[in-house]
Amino acid sequence: MSRHPPASRDQFRWFHTITTRWMDNDAYGHVNNVVYYSWIDTAVNRFLLDHGLLDLAGSPVVGIVAETGCRYISQVSYPDEVCVGIRVAKLGKSSVRYEVGVFRAAETLASAEGHFVHVYVDRATMRPVAIPDAVRAGLETIHVPA
Repeated sequence: MSRHPPASRDQFRWFHTITTRWMDNDAYGHVNNVVYYSWIDTAVNRFLLDHGLLDLAGSPVVGIVAETGCRYISQVSYPDEVCVGIRVAKLGKSSVRYEVGVFRAAETLASAEGHFVHVYVDRATMRPVAIPDAVRAGLETIHVPA
């Protein structure tokens, strides 16, 4: 089975840098797989916060995670610095699919690739609702249609 080549930095529209921690390494000497999911979650939510698209305490409509996935390509270990790139691959009525690249230091090819789906819900009822217009406009800035 052949694998498609890793994504490159130029395929992503927004980046967040994260420093690995000693505790991120597992017994095999590389960052444990669950840490990648934390990085993906952190980058997506940091984008939303930095662009005023999410008020953690007060937004009446919030995105909840419906799906995640990650493909590991090359090893990352402490004390590497990683740069997490995101783009919006699909923007639906009530959901958004982010695609994510995890890059070690200044490397141009991803060490891991992931995806993250938010479904927007009314905070009080937890029922799906349309993505608010202001949020949609912010997401459009990093939308890269397939």
